[in-house]
Amino acid sequence: MHFFQKRLNLKERSRGFHLITDEILQIIPEIVELNTGMLQVFIQHTSASLTINENADPTVRIDFETWFNKAVPEGDPDYIHNYEGDDDMPAHLKSSLTGASVLIPVTNGQLNLGTWQGIYLCEHRNHGGSRRVIITAWGI
Repeated sequence: MHFFQKRLNLKERSRGFHLITDEILQIIPEIVELNTGMLQVFIQHTSASLTINENADPTVRIDFETWFNKAVPEGDPDYIHNYEGDDDMPAHLKSSLTGASVLIPVTNGQLNLGTWQGIYLCEHRNHGGSRRVIITAWGI
């Protein structure tokens, strides 16, 4: 059994949904050593999140942002937690909807994603800054 773990500092990105699959793969080339295994990507933040979805058509990511903004609007007077602005509490709620980690099978040294799947960084803040992710791979 092999175990590998890396920390990746993602550059600051605008609010929205961003493909980061290639960045993940660049930092953990050791997955080529795994015939059968798993790769977990975990984000160390509460106002950004991760998910897996469409990697080909960028309009999907635009529609994700549109839906999330309708589902969890900013400026709701019922929110108490707003220390960092109107996008603060909505960012925490949006982050909980998608989650802090994704788990992907590794087969013959490659991520076993579907043909049209990619890993998204979901940036829910207007100015979230750089984001840290921990990438852990294990297998045989």
